Amino acid sequence: MNLLPIDVGPLNPTVPDLIIGGVLFLLAFGVMAGVLLPRINKTLEEREALTTGRTEEAEALLAEAADVRAQYEAELAEARHEAARIRQQAHEEGTAAIMAARAEGLREREEIIAAGTAAIAAERSAAETELGSYVDVMAAELATRILGEPVSASAKR
Repeated sequence: MNLLPIDVGPLNPTVPDLIIGGVLFLLAFGVMAGVLLPRINKTLEEREALTTGRTEEAEALLAEAADVRAQYEAELAEARHEAARIRQQAHEEGTAAIMAARAEGLREREEIIAAGTAAIAAERSAAETELGSYVDVMAAELATRILGEPVSASAKR
């Protein structure tokens, strides 16, 4: 026969074991709740504060970077517009300079042509005056050659 009761074992604890286990559980729970959990909560709160602070700082930096980028893009667009305006102005000035140079060239050409025409007319008049006295002599000489008889330059018909 077995002297130990059947209902004793790890799955069927006795009342004093239950009381000791309950007291030890309450003691461990008290130590955990009183000492360890506040420290753990404090550490978790510090980590959360650091993480949240870092996140907010990163968001602020991102917002600042977006503002700086927008400002940079606005300045770049302004510079592009200014460059386009300067190019347009330079093109207009170049066109005006070309037109002025053409007008000046045409004016000079007209002056040169007028001066040349006047010079030619003066030289023609001088040549006509100078050769006018030789025309009678040359005509008489030509008539003599053609007729074969001497013809005087002073003879008039």
